[in-house]
Amino acid sequence: MDVERNLRSPLIGITQTAKRLGLPAPLITVGVRSGDTTTADRRALLSNPPDILITTPESLFLMLTSRARETLTEVDTIIVDEVHAVAGTKRGAHLAVSLERLDALLPKPAQRIGLSATVEPRELVAQFLAGAAPVEIVAPPSRKNWDLTVSVPVEDMSDLPGAAGAFDSGPASGLQPQASIWPHVEEKIVDLVLANQSTIVFANSRRLAERLTARLNEIYAERQLIAVGGGWDSPDADAVESGTPGVPASTATPAHMMAQAGSTAGADPLLARAHHGSVSKDQRALIEDDLKSGRLRCVVATSSLELGIDMGAVDLVVQVESPPSVASGLQRVGRAGHQVGEISQGVLFPKHRADLVHTAITVERMLEGKIERLFVPANPLDILAQQTVAATALGSIDVEEWFATVRRSAPFASLPRSAYEATLDLLAGRYPSDEFAELRPRIIWDRNAGTIEGRPGAQRLAVTSGGTIPDRGLFGVYIIGTEVEGSGVPGADGKPASSPAKGGRRVGELDEEMVYESRVGDIFALGATSWKIEDITHDRVLVSPAFGQPGKLPFWKGIHWGGPLTWAAPWAPSCVNCPRPTSALPPNAARPAGWMNSPRTT
Repeated sequence: MDVERNLRSPLIGITQTAKRLGLPAPLITVGVRSGDTTTADRRALLSNPPDILITTPESLFLMLTSRARETLTEVDTIIVDEVHAVAGTKRGAHLAVSLERLDALLPKPAQRIGLSATVEPRELVAQFLAGAAPVEIVAPPSRKNWDLTVSVPVEDMSDLPGAAGAFDSGPASGLQPQASIWPHVEEKIVDLVLANQSTIVFANSRRLAERLTARLNEIYAERQLIAVGGGWDSPDADAVESGTPGVPASTATPAHMMAQAGSTAGADPLLARAHHGSVSKDQRALIEDDLKSGRLRCVVATSSLELGIDMGAVDLVVQVESPPSVASGLQRVGRAGHQVGEISQGVLFPKHRADLVHTAITVERMLEGKIERLFVPANPLDILAQQTVAATALGSIDVEEWFATVRRSAPFASLPRSAYEATLDLLAGRYPSDEFAELRPRIIWDRNAGTIEGRPGAQRLAVTSGGTIPDRGLFGVYIIGTEVEGSGVPGADGKPASSPAKGGRRVGELDEEMVYESRVGDIFALGATSWKIEDITHDRVLVSPAFGQPGKLPFWKGIHWGGPLTWAAPWAPSCVNCPRPTSALPPNAARPAGWMNSPRTT
């Protein structure tokens, strides 16, 4: 985790300061417990608990539901970083109950500290963090400097065919088959990346991140070819193609959207690499390190680089399409100039006229600090049922004490007794009709003694179904030939390799529909690298490297964002009885597309 890396410097500083003062140097250990932690490392944490434990809400839940909870009995302080990211979700409600379960193990409740730069309203998030305990909000006045530019690289967004005809570029521009704003945006992004030492390009989907990464590398490769060999029509072009590292054999087939995915010419990732949740953890760590060290000039990312990541000295942030929210926009652009007193510089590229309006409103609200209001989910009974099974998995608990524990958390502060008992009835097998008779009860509710206890298998059910992150049916992608022979021997991902067909080194993951449309022998790009499919099993794809070969771009199913409803308020009066749709836009929207190109600085 990035937090672990950032702890090294202050801990070394504490040790050196103690030595300089002639004091005994404290030995402070740090441990990480997450879904990627290997079995061996988990056993080490169990036998030698660290002084500082970095974990996730899901891993904390698993520790509380196993004998690892004995290592948490001396917890003194709990720090929830980026608390706004969970406060308004069921994941946050799940975490709130886990924190109350943790407090129940301690001699006295642990101090909770929530950190965030984008919280609104503060009082609600403070209540979520503290539950029934008193809380203090620490928010000293501060001013952040922003340099935000909304850039439209064409004169008229409604006349893209004309823009395509006036745009002179090589085959990698992708302008010949169809008129689109994307070639202009891609060329402009390459210009910005080459004008800076370190750039992060944010996209709103993993598919777009992969597509942009491929296009940026192809454009960069073509520019190198033109600089060395005089262009694609040069008599020496063939010789340059075969002898220039990083230049593909041909970029005549640009990455147009075909079917669900797209295609890539197979250019080497010399300029940019993709960073998102479907790229393996090891690859993401390498990409982050390359960007920090200056070996890589550009990373195209999704929300995977939005929160809690210290990317060092980033010069510029580029946002393609309007950000999902004002808070997201602030977090993303804040990756640039991420130091006290520095100016965060960002360039935003809308993809069409409606997106231009969304982007303009987002920038205005970013400059004014008008962050969207959070709403904490109230009484999510599925979370209550999940936590109840987990709390009773290791022994009997009192019904009244469990009710009080749950109600101390903010999401369940108003939980009615009737809803609580109905949930216990459901878990104990008291169903409203015979239609539910096939459902197996999960707990035993002794109404005479006032206790609830987990049935056999409750612990396994709790740890295999922990958390609120849904199973999206993604296929893991592994490099064939890196598996570990023999049963029970952990592979590179820390999981036992029961047979050679399992695969070892993880590359990332693909959507189920993408895998269904693929065949053995197909080549696809993932993380700006081409891979050849060698085998497809019931839950994974085995691949081999296919460096420099053209292939399909992957796609993932997701929810398309439409913008917060609160944004409609400033423009609502002008929408009443408007004769045509454009009258609902701000007055400046009727001007030429370049009207937003001048930066706004505050």
